[in-house]
Amino acid sequence: MATRERPLSPHLQVYRWQITMVMSILHRATGVALTVGAFGFAWWLLMLARGGEAADTAMACVQSPIGLLFAFAFSLCMVYHLLNGIRHLLWDAGRGYDIPSVYKSGYTVFVLTVVVTAAIWFLAMGGV
Repeated sequence: MATRERPLSPHLQVYRWQITMVMSILHRATGVALTVGAFGFAWWLLMLARGGEAADTAMACVQSPIGLLFAFAFSLCMVYHLLNGIRHLLWDAGRGYDIPSVYKSGYTVFVLTVVVTAAIWFLAMGGV
């Protein structure tokens, strides 16, 4: 019996990148990042609760350039994941499922993520 060659399933190299694909991948990636970041956040809270030298060390870690970068990335992931989650809840309610609305809400989530994260950091750094 002759062996037929079966077609391979299309993968990322076959498809043209679209906002829906990017947002799905980012939603999963930010979920993983938030899970990992939650352990760092818990460590920071525990060190603050211990007080004294432990709290000083924790604050020095967070206030270092790398610590601020991680805190910024964590907040960016949190805002994106929250806004995209709200978008998914609207879909679950049956709203915004047509293609133009999907693209419009996708770009809205991207813009709001940048604006809300910038506002959080502006206020956190003593703005206003």
